[in-house]
Amino acid sequence: MANTSSRTLRLLALLQTHRQWAGPELADRLGVSERTLRRDVDRLRELGYPVHAARGTDGGYQLAPGAVLPPLLLDEEEAVALAVGMGEAARSSITGMEASAIRALTKVVQVMPPRLRRRVDVLRGATVSATSAEPVVTVDVLTTVAQACRDEERLRFSYAARGREPSSREVEPYRLVTLGRRWYLVAYDLTRQDWRSFRLDRLAQAQATGARFRPRDLPTQDAAAFVRAAGGVPEPYTVEALVHAPAAWVRTTVGQWGTVEEAGERSCLLRMTSTSLDWPAQALGNVGAEFEVLGPPEFVTYIREWGERFVRAASPGPA
Repeated sequence: MANTSSRTLRLLALLQTHRQWAGPELADRLGVSERTLRRDVDRLRELGYPVHAARGTDGGYQLAPGAVLPPLLLDEEEAVALAVGMGEAARSSITGMEASAIRALTKVVQVMPPRLRRRVDVLRGATVSATSAEPVVTVDVLTTVAQACRDEERLRFSYAARGREPSSREVEPYRLVTLGRRWYLVAYDLTRQDWRSFRLDRLAQAQATGARFRPRDLPTQDAAAFVRAAGGVPEPYTVEALVHAPAAWVRTTVGQWGTVEEAGERSCLLRMTSTSLDWPAQALGNVGAEFEVLGPPEFVTYIREWGERFVRAASPGPA
């Protein structure tokens, strides 16, 4: 059996991975009796971790938002900074970053007092990215939906489709998808008895109902394919350019919206992925250096057309 300290840390890690654990299942995972489990839960409470316990057949243990942040991890300013950073990282173009960032964000927000959650939303709403002007998704909506997908728990929310009044929806959430700098929820709509995709920036008052469900089979290959088919989201472009500037400078200018590899002392290879060709062109313009477009052909044509347009605008005489 693990010693008390390591077992307590293991218990904390398990509580952070599920919305609620049944007592016998949690004790079995730790390899201890339920009596020992109760003592370990008490130790977490003494350390400041708000663990709620409920009796009955639907009862169990749950890590809830606390009045204070757990000690030894983060102070309030660090927690807010981390949550804002993870929210931005979740929307980045770095392959594989979205899932990791949303898991980290969920763990931090799960133990945040409400006043700190409000600070996170205010900061994210006031932060403007030079390469993205998409609507901001609140941290509460993002984490509530992510937890419902993880726990296979029905979700209720208000949704305002384009040009329509908000309506109440109850769904079986399946997956979160990020496409075209936007977040989507793929879910089975219980009212309409069909699969739907929902933009998270149009979703409000998200609340888990506590009702579990058995996941249905998605009618497409994967959730991203479903969102593209349902909403007409185009396949993204992967723009590549050889930039005649130091890699460190290009990384500072482009930020998280591209990957940079050194290609010489004063040159680098820049890759950007987007469903629109507008912002890669803007990002390359912001670098302020000579560059060569390596692909795709659509971006070569796009840059050439814009270049000709600028030349005509700068030429004397009538248009």
